[in-house]
Amino acid sequence: MEKEENQNSTSANQNKDEVKKTEKPEENLAEENKQETGQEPKEEIKEPTPEEKIAELEDKIARTFAEMENQRRRFEKEKEDAFEYGGYSFAKEALNLIDNLDRSKNVLENDDKLKETEALKKTLEHLDIIKKDLISIFEKNNIKPIDSVNKKLDPNFHQAMMEIEDDTKEPGTIIQEIQKGFTIKDRLLRPSLVGVSKKVTKKEEKTEKKQENSENK
Repeated sequence: MEKEENQNSTSANQNKDEVKKTEKPEENLAEENKQETGQEPKEEIKEPTPEEKIAELEDKIARTFAEMENQRRRFEKEKEDAFEYGGYSFAKEALNLIDNLDRSKNVLENDDKLKETEALKKTLEHLDIIKKDLISIFEKNNIKPIDSVNKKLDPNFHQAMMEIEDDTKEPGTIIQEIQKGFTIKDRLLRPSLVGVSKKVTKKEEKTEKKQENSENK
């Protein structure tokens, strides 16, 4: 009898071990499947909830309205610029008339044959009248000349073409205007071409002192 009981107990223990081997956790099964197939187990794709779908649509609508508003503002700005600055190129070309008048005036004034003649005086007067009329027409259309002489050099409105030694003025002061500049409303039409002052160099100061000393002797 004891032998039979021992045999029964051993067989029962064997059956328990077999059950334990077959009843493996899901994690172990997933790991075995991963090792067998060589791929990660597929995750289930969650369907978005109705609330999430509504939030996504609201975001898309808000972005669309923002883009439409930006386009509208750009269109309004382009329309205003076209209205206010549509004559920019024409105005810039028209400035050549004033330049040509100034050149003609300089040529006549430097002509030795015409100097001190009545014809020259009348001609210069007419040229001045024409120039004033042109500038008046420009000003009515918001095209205005830039003040330059005795002003500090401003890179936004002036372009320095040369430096002139002058201790009576602060360095960077405009003392000569080569070509007049103009603005159209709040924009630069063309810069003034100018000559600015700079300090006299030491070498020239020394030569001047030598000359003064030699004269005094």
